[in-house]
Amino acid sequence: MARITVSIELPATPARVWEVVEPIEEHTQWMADAVAIRFVNEQRRGVGTKFLCDTKVGPIRLTDHMEITAWEPERLMGVTHTGVVTGTGQFTIEPSATAGHSNFTWSEELHFPWWLGGAIGEVVGGSLVMKTIWRRNLKKLRALFL
Repeated sequence: MARITVSIELPATPARVWEVVEPIEEHTQWMADAVAIRFVNEQRRGVGTKFLCDTKVGPIRLTDHMEITAWEPERLMGVTHTGVVTGTGQFTIEPSATAGHSNFTWSEELHFPWWLGGAIGEVVGGSLVMKTIWRRNLKKLRALFL
């Protein structure tokens, strides 16, 4: 299992950060690896929301099947991955020690199939490659507040 966690301080309150990350369909604006997001039904927000995320990492393309499992406005968004890559993840938002700022943490536990390297792929692809991509994603997220 790949355990990946990245964090950044954002120059915005938790309420403002939530306004930006709450619209799941807009995650492609700051996630370089998320090519497109397609909802499975009419639900767009909250626990039970299901969607497909077309993902591209280098030459690898796959569709990530996701469902929102936790939804606490201005604080937490959790997901399960049930496609090719499985696992759980969450975004957490907490007030920062800097007034008017927030700490944003993206944490995931992912299982890769054998054809993506299995346990070795989890170490190399998850811990190294994905962590690097997600750090860049968080810098893109931060830029939305500048």
